[in-house]
Amino acid sequence: MGQKTNPIGLRLGIIKGWDSYWYGGKNFSEKLVEDDMIRKYLNARLTKAGVSKIVIERTLKFITITILTARPGIIIGKGGQEVAKLKEELKKLTNKEVQIDISEIRRPELDASIVGNTIARQIEGRISFRRAIKTAIASSMRLGAEGIKVQISGRLGGAEMARSEIYKEGRIPLHTLRADIDYALVEAHTTYGRIGIKVWIFKGEIYGRPDLVPSAQFGKSNKHGGSPKSGGRQRRRR
Repeated sequence: MGQKTNPIGLRLGIIKGWDSYWYGGKNFSEKLVEDDMIRKYLNARLTKAGVSKIVIERTLKFITITILTARPGIIIGKGGQEVAKLKEELKKLTNKEVQIDISEIRRPELDASIVGNTIARQIEGRISFRRAIKTAIASSMRLGAEGIKVQISGRLGGAEMARSEIYKEGRIPLHTLRADIDYALVEAHTTYGRIGIKVWIFKGEIYGRPDLVPSAQFGKSNKHGGSPKSGGRQRRRR
């Protein structure tokens, strides 16, 4: 089972929290479409900021958007100008009051989404896919990952026939629900077609019942673009 399902979806409610945190009621579909629109807009707008995840919480009065990023300075801007501009843009997009929290990822080499995007950008820059993957794996293992697996599929190196290759180091216990495994699927857009990159990173095992509410999960984030603090993470026993 662990091999055939999304590792994050399998662990929802156990050690992983949700990316959208609200009760839908009768307007569920409208809120779901709006969440998707917000994520697409932010990912397109903040391509250079190393955004890993966007968590959306809703209350009666406003929307709280938590952006997990490796480069918070790009989002905040000089004196918080960029984050204020972003807040106004989102306000126009949703017609609701918006609050933006920014949580810094201290070790981007242990984040599957950022690792996948780094590999994709290198492949788009015509760097050898093997070299890009091996460099990413070495960086993650050096910074404390217990295991990493990368699968790359498509017309690798411009080959006429598409194929898949898997590179891994350490262990990835996909069936162990307490194993903290981060997963991401990223696409590289090359002149000879799309290259799909899947990344699994095993960071250790989480014991006990972690608090899955976003505010507890990522710590007290920086609001409206103040000084960023590192996102709170559950203590892992290795």
